Amino acid sequence: MTQAFSFEHEGTFEKGELTGQLRLGKFEVHYEEIFAEVIEDGIITVEERARLDKAADRLGLYRQRLRKLEEALQAAYEARHHVRVRELGDEEAAAPASIVVRPEAARDPRMLDLEIQVAKLTARVAELERELAEAREREAVEVDLSDMPAVPAAAAEESIDELARRVRNNPRDVESLHGLFRAFSRDGDSDRRWLVAHALAFLEAANEDERGALRDHPVEGLIKPTSSLGEPGWKLLFHPEEEVLTGQIFAVIVPAVLLGRVSALRRDKALVKLDPERKQDPKMSTLQAVRCFAWAAAILGMGAPPLYADPEFAGMVEMVPGLPPSTRLGKQALSGRTPYELAFIAGRHLSWYREEHFVRLLVPSTPDLEDLFLAALSIANPNIPLGAEIKERVAPLAKAIEPVLEPTAIDRVRGHFLRFLEEGGRTNLHRWSTSAERTAARAGFLLSNDLKAARHVFELDDSRTADAKMDDLIGFVASDRCANIRKQIGLAISS
Repeated sequence: MTQAFSFEHEGTFEKGELTGQLRLGKFEVHYEEIFAEVIEDGIITVEERARLDKAADRLGLYRQRLRKLEEALQAAYEARHHVRVRELGDEEAAAPASIVVRPEAARDPRMLDLEIQVAKLTARVAELERELAEAREREAVEVDLSDMPAVPAAAAEESIDELARRVRNNPRDVESLHGLFRAFSRDGDSDRRWLVAHALAFLEAANEDERGALRDHPVEGLIKPTSSLGEPGWKLLFHPEEEVLTGQIFAVIVPAVLLGRVSALRRDKALVKLDPERKQDPKMSTLQAVRCFAWAAAILGMGAPPLYADPEFAGMVEMVPGLPPSTRLGKQALSGRTPYELAFIAGRHLSWYREEHFVRLLVPSTPDLEDLFLAALSIANPNIPLGAEIKERVAPLAKAIEPVLEPTAIDRVRGHFLRFLEEGGRTNLHRWSTSAERTAARAGFLLSNDLKAARHVFELDDSRTADAKMDDLIGFVASDRCANIRKQIGLAISS
């Protein structure tokens, strides 16, 4: 085995800790002023959204930060004017909040029940509207531009902001990706030039210049970062639609949820008992998959969970509940995988061990996540009104979780609850769950540095969903987020 595939770090690699906290900077303040002007009439038009996108790109702001600002401003506007801000053409209309807790609803349980019913009806209306739009798109439309004069090539070049916006909306827009490659070539940005060329090569759309960029900087083995991914890097790695506060609320209660899950499994005699002889020491193991997980954890700024190699387990990798939880590597991970595929598998799996995400390994269904979320809110405020049916499900959960929490943890969840109300009192747990899954895939790509490896792993999971998952990764590869993360950990190509 060559040194490139030894899953060992360079001598200059600096292992750091998770640190850092989101702060409001001067550029965010400027964006806040622009957004406040846009929503003054209660409507965000398509043109106004394009203006906001351009302002964000020009100021170098990240969408997750902007989402937080927008939701806070929007909630304040709605509370003041007693209306709901509408965004024309906004895809989020198709994903209304599944949890909505308004301050006024905290005093009237009937209002809370009505809001939940309205959210469900709104979701159904949005679904029907989406189906209608798709049906209209399938209708044949004849376009004849034969008489239109050709546009000179120089005039046809568009700005990076506009090209990036198009790629965000359609990651497989190869013409816009070609345009980004040319723009980054003009700017001398070798790393982003390579990333876009890599995306085009994956799409089998790379031209000779783009193939040349890949030849100039060939991938020779695994990535060799100079430092681990700190908290600022994770903030960039999070999918833009992953609501940070929702994850923070889950992070407070997840230790208690894990304890309850383990206790229930033990009581039902369903707790998986791992063979102690199959436990692996990454420093001594000769198994590539085991060494890969330790290597990946160091880059992601995390500790690797206890690892067990089980060739009799037909799957790839799974978390096994326990105190502490462990990871079992199955047949699909222990043999037949390339180093790049192993790197993707490890990064994706380890992302779920972050405290914001771990609840998804314990409770994968959205309805159960909703019950846990409401249980956390009821611990923060026992007087929160819930309908009889919801309370019947949520109260036992809160009763089981609260005694396990330390007083400091209860204080944290109370603080998060107040912020939740201040920021509008709403979350969509289906969207959060999907976004957390996309974050995990981004962590996998960061380590594998290979879209083909990601595609192969997705196909092993479920070939029916592979295309949609790849779309998000392609968009990420072409984004400033990906480029900035690579700079932070010393991966960016400098020349």
